[in-house]
Amino acid sequence: MEVVRNPEFVSLFEQVKKSRLPGSAELIIDFPEERYLSVQVAPISYEVGEISDVAAVFHDTTYLKRLEQMRKDFVANVSHEIKTPITAISGFAETLLDGALYDREHAEKFLKTIRSHSERLNRLVDDLLTLSRIELGAIKMNRTEVDISEAVDHVLETVTVQAAEKDISLKKSIGAEETVISADRDRLEQILLNLVDNALKFTVKGEIEVGLGQEGGRKYIFVKDTGIGIPRKSLSRIGERFYRVDPSRSRELGGTGLGLAIVKHLVKVHGWEMKIESEEGRGTVVKIYC
Repeated sequence: MEVVRNPEFVSLFEQVKKSRLPGSAELIIDFPEERYLSVQVAPISYEVGEISDVAAVFHDTTYLKRLEQMRKDFVANVSHEIKTPITAISGFAETLLDGALYDREHAEKFLKTIRSHSERLNRLVDDLLTLSRIELGAIKMNRTEVDISEAVDHVLETVTVQAAEKDISLKKSIGAEETVISADRDRLEQILLNLVDNALKFTVKGEIEVGLGQEGGRKYIFVKDTGIGIPRKSLSRIGERFYRVDPSRSRELGGTGLGLAIVKHLVKVHGWEMKIESEEGRGTVVKIYC
């Protein structure tokens, strides 16, 4: 009881002593941190009919439990994300077949909704396939000498129209220092594009800045926005598959909850490090140390 303050374990211990038969249980230890333990308890006898001692063998199953929970969450999230657009597509298609097809005004509106949800479904499948390929190591890295300045230019050109529609200014901040790094150019641009796209989603007005900096002798690429920011409690979960700080807003803007997970994995494949600094209501800075 001094070592494991768990009533289930104490009860199991007493039961084994009384019945003289082995027993097992699953325990949860809360202090100093939450851990899951599988314990097998068995009597030890040196003389027939007498118990000399009781042995308990513990197996730490915390990692396996967390993996299983992640799998359950993943299946639940995928099911939920897919069900919404499929339900919408099916419902509007049925409405059209029931007669709305001949109502030109409403038919066009319903068809646009079907197209919107099918595009959302397609984005979700594409993101899942990309994430799966990265995790399985199926994506080959073609590392070459890449000029970060050129990569940033290409990404900012891609989102110019999207930023203009929201009246958000785009800024490139790269000084005279060395801008060439070893990277897979396509994957680097995918990282930057996902980060900038995410910044655009959660910035109502202001500016998005993409650039290159140095900290403690280490070079880093950064994407900085003046958006709504991320609550402190959510920072550690950013990059988890399907995790959204504001689920309703993300879905409304077409987000799949996989963009930052893809970024996190691509950064890891490069052997880089990602750090996120944010303050609620004052914007976010994502730094990629390369």
